[in-house]
Amino acid sequence: MQKQQQHSENLKNFLGPKHWPTWVVYGCIWSMAQLPLSWQMAIGKGLGIAMYHLARSRRHICEVNIALCFPELCAAQQKKLVRDTFISNGRGVMEIGLSWCRDPEDFRAIVTVKGQQHLSSALAQGRGVLLVSAHFSTLEIAGSLLALHHDFSVTYRRHKNPLFEALMKRGRQRHFEEVIERKEVRKAFRQLQRGKVLWYAADQDNGPRHSVFADFFGRPAASITATTTFASVNKSAVIFLSHYRSHNNQRYELIFSEALQDYPTGDEQQDVLRINALIEAAIRVAPDQYIWLHRRFKTRPEGMPDPYQRKPTTTLDSNEASK
Repeated sequence: MQKQQQHSENLKNFLGPKHWPTWVVYGCIWSMAQLPLSWQMAIGKGLGIAMYHLARSRRHICEVNIALCFPELCAAQQKKLVRDTFISNGRGVMEIGLSWCRDPEDFRAIVTVKGQQHLSSALAQGRGVLLVSAHFSTLEIAGSLLALHHDFSVTYRRHKNPLFEALMKRGRQRHFEEVIERKEVRKAFRQLQRGKVLWYAADQDNGPRHSVFADFFGRPAASITATTTFASVNKSAVIFLSHYRSHNNQRYELIFSEALQDYPTGDEQQDVLRINALIEAAIRVAPDQYIWLHRRFKTRPEGMPDPYQRKPTTTLDSNEASK
């Protein structure tokens, strides 16, 4: 209760006119969160299709990622996967409202959890559990649903909009023991040293610092080594968590892997390859539910070009396109 009162007081600092647009957006999120799930999924589909047509730069990023990671698909199949990815992400936006503005008990009946015994066994060792996941569009709703079954803390990246940051943190603190900004490394370490569960996503390109290049869908990708670091602090067990939205968009599934054996190995390169392989396998189950809209391959090995750089259109290309 004290936490909630503290956050309410903090929100009073954001009542000025410059924050009104953010309040309007949040008001829409809250209002739509009260609708039946089937309505929200339909709205999310429409939102995703609109984003597909309007967010051209993000669509380009998604198209590049799909082409790099699924070369076995023909052009039509790749285009469909790009469109389906936007639809899934539109539904993910709706699920943010469910996570921040609804009681997760409302959805207990529509979540299936598999492999809970692996998490329980790992926790019984008393050294904490590092729960590794990836940025799927179901990330927010999976967190609130997981909180129905286990206490855990999460790491996150601070948002540039201070009001949205306050609302996001407030929404997440309703469910989680600790909401830890990614730079608060010592705070994250303490959770593992206390024998707690720490959930963190290990799949984004955060630049060359604290990263090594490792294969991801057969392509060299800058991959963070933090999983090895976290696991080494207290010899914590590492478990991979997959989370999916069902094909009919009316149910959710959380899947815990067995604790990784012989991890970490002492070789960061091999550790990262292993985590990347787990992420890749999880993505292949439902590739459209992964957030392909971020530049996963923006950091390149020396001498390799930026795959997201648009090729300049020559006069000849323009003339040929007009024919």
